Amino acid sequence: MLYLPFERDWKMSFQIMIDLPKCTGCGICELACSLYHEKECNPEKSRCRVIRYEHEGILYSIPIMCQQCEESPCQIVCPTKAINRNQITNAVTVDERRCIGCKYCFTVCPFGCITIDQKMGKAVKCNTCEGEPKCVELCPTGALTFVKSDKVSITRKRSIFDKYVENLKKLSTSMIE
Repeated sequence: MLYLPFERDWKMSFQIMIDLPKCTGCGICELACSLYHEKECNPEKSRCRVIRYEHEGILYSIPIMCQQCEESPCQIVCPTKAINRNQITNAVTVDERRCIGCKYCFTVCPFGCITIDQKMGKAVKCNTCEGEPKCVELCPTGALTFVKSDKVSITRKRSIFDKYVENLKKLSTSMIE
């Protein structure tokens, strides 16, 4: 569900939620991001990544998106305070004028979502396209949604609970046999 800017409570954090089973690994999210930010379709210049790997003949795709952490490690370690929370969108953003390219943020990001622009030598990361993420807008399968962070937490808890129940059922079935 996309919200119009005037409908959002910007004091609440929003983040991009990923529904992995829906992701086909098409890379449109990477292209949308690089086109919006860099004015060219180049996945290497995207602020999001789709990691693809093969295991036993099956190709897996995992989109890697900034989680807009409430207490962002990247923001905490930045020696020049170049990484801050945007007052309007509440996204964690990099002020490239203040960034010195030390790569501390790159090193501490638990999701690997910060990259270093090779030309500028400065950190770049998802800023949710100023609150209207193009990756979400153009994802053809609906694998990406832009939701309130509390909804992501509830969804993750439900997913963990569902897996727990599924494992209990498997365990109880194997004990009966």
